Amino acid sequence: MITWEDVIHYSMKGNPDPDRRVEKTEEEWKAKLSPSQYRIMRQKGTEAPHSGAYCASHEAGKYACAGCHTPLFDSTIKFESSSGWPSFTQPISKNAIKYLRDTSYGMVRVEVQCNTCDAHLGHVFPDGPEPSGLRYCINSESLELIKESNAHES
Repeated sequence: MITWEDVIHYSMKGNPDPDRRVEKTEEEWKAKLSPSQYRIMRQKGTEAPHSGAYCASHEAGKYACAGCHTPLFDSTIKFESSSGWPSFTQPISKNAIKYLRDTSYGMVRVEVQCNTCDAHLGHVFPDGPEPSGLRYCINSESLELIKESNAHES
């Protein structure tokens, strides 16, 4: 289980290596992503609170990066945070997420990115439920839900 101490360590000292890398030119990303996805995932934007498709979603499955399809979160660790964005307590694997210190807007936060393609996902905070105490606050536009019924199909 990843803890807040792990998050701080990764953001300051470096992240675990991903299983694979996906790298594209900005033109390739623009062609692949919708304009709002590009703004959020490649330019570190955000969606309006309570506007994302997955805010109130409770379907079983895996949440993957909308850019490279890497599984990031499992629906079993999604919770209602009332923050306005889908929230999770843990990533699907230790090396799925990249952690970066973010000092934008006069705040100190920890940005989370897809560790495979560097897509901006959102931020992680130490105010989530036990046992991890983490709240991964993620933009719906950065995610795609691979529903449980589809997860077993080839």
